[in-house]
Order: sequence, then C-alpha cells, then structure tokens
Amino acid sequence: MDQYDKAVALWQRRKISTDAELAEALNGHSIAFAYHSGKIENERITYNDTREIFERDGVTSYTGDLRTLFEIRNAKAANELYLTAFNERRPLDEALIKEFQRLLTQNTYDTRRYQLGERPGEYKHHDYVTGREEVGAAPEDVAEEMAELVAELDDISYEKALTAAAYFHAKFENIHPFADGNGRTGRLAMNYFLVIHSHPPIIIHEEDRKTYYTALEAWDTHQELTPLCSFLKEQTAKTWEKQIQREEKRKRNQER
Repeated sequence: MDQYDKAVALWQRRKISTDAELAEALNGHSIAFAYHSGKIENERITYNDTREIFERDGVTSYTGDLRTLFEIRNAKAANELYLTAFNERRPLDEALIKEFQRLLTQNTYDTRRYQLGERPGEYKHHDYVTGREEVGAAPEDVAEEMAELVAELDDISYEKALTAAAYFHAKFENIHPFADGNGRTGRLAMNYFLVIHSHPPIIIHEEDRKTYYTALEAWDTHQELTPLCSFLKEQTAKTWEKQIQREEKRKRNQER
C-alpha cells in the first residue's frame, strides 16, 4: 500500500459524519490549508498570522496591509461554512460555491473591479483572462458552464472521488467564473467535494505551486487530467504524512 492509499484508508476508518468530528479530524489542517492556499496567490500571508486569526480571531503586532488581513479572516469564515455545510450534507452546487467565494473575497475587491460592477458571491460581469494560455469563459457563458460542471459531479462513486475532484478543479479554474478569488475558491470547493465523498482533504503546498500550475496548464492546453491526478495524490500523501507515521508507530507498539 503506497502513502496515498494509506492516507485514504486512515481517513475512511474514522467514519466522519458530523462537523464536530470533521473539525477534530482536521485539527491543524484547517490552518495549514488556509495558509498554503492563501500564500499561493499572496506572498504576504504568514503562517503565524493565519494561526492567530484561526485560534484567537485576531493578530498581535500586525504590520501588513489590510487586504491580507481580510483574506486570512475570510479564510476562517469560509472554513466555518465548510464545516457547517458538511454537517448539513449540502451538495457542491452553484449556490454553495458562490457562498464560498463570497466569504473568501468579502472586503477585498479592488476599486476597479467594484466600479465595474463586480461583487463577491456573483459570477464575473467582465473578462479577466488568466494564466499563460489566457483561459477564462466569457462572462455570458459562465452560468451555463458552471451549471454543466456541477451537474457532471452527480452520482460520483467514492472510488472515483479523486479523479472527479481533479476534473472539477481543472475545469473550474479554466472557466474562471469569478472576478477574483478563483484559486482559493476552487481549492476549498474541491476539498469540500472530497470530504463529502469520504476522501481526505488536500493541502496544495505553496512551495509546490509550480508543479500545481503545470498540472493545471496540462488541462488548459490538452485536456490532460493525469498530471493533476498524480499531483493531487502526491499532495494527499504529503498532507497526511505525519498522521500516517503516528498510526504506523502505534501499530508497531501494539505488536511488541
């Protein structure tokens, strides 16, 4: 059994069914996820600031800009919705995705976007191409493409959860449905999809962002999903490495 399979088996043995159980299983994962997901796009985010906000709802001796502070606080609010939605067994539909994005981006839209009529929680009204391939659906096509994407997620078996999550994430980032916050929203929505399908959530580590972007570009250019699936398996193993080691140590001690 490889490290990825061990991570999945370890997670599924917990049989998590409530938000309290999910919060306990995640432990420090939520802080680490928020830190890495935020830092992929904002170098000013620090782990210490993220930890303080998640644990104390405030920071001490903060000298950074307000937008960064809002982004970290927003990540905490979005994490609370993530837990509540899991407890209610909400499907990953357009409404939930918009709620994730609204919480992640509230009070952070710049003046230009706001003047153009963009608002957190709404699909984009103007074009914002991104990436080397200049991806992004036309604003008038976003609602239809997003409806098709979430419909494709219906009736996914647990065994195919990772492949479906990779497909969702690649297609979501290719559509680029919002004026801002697409990366953070896509990563959180992908993790939500995984946990409701009994798969451990994944931290995409900021130090691995180049490989992450390359995997997304493979979809943009050739609709090739294998690189992203492989990357997500590696990140799953990396995310849960310490928990796997502790579990194996516990088993060794029991066998003595």
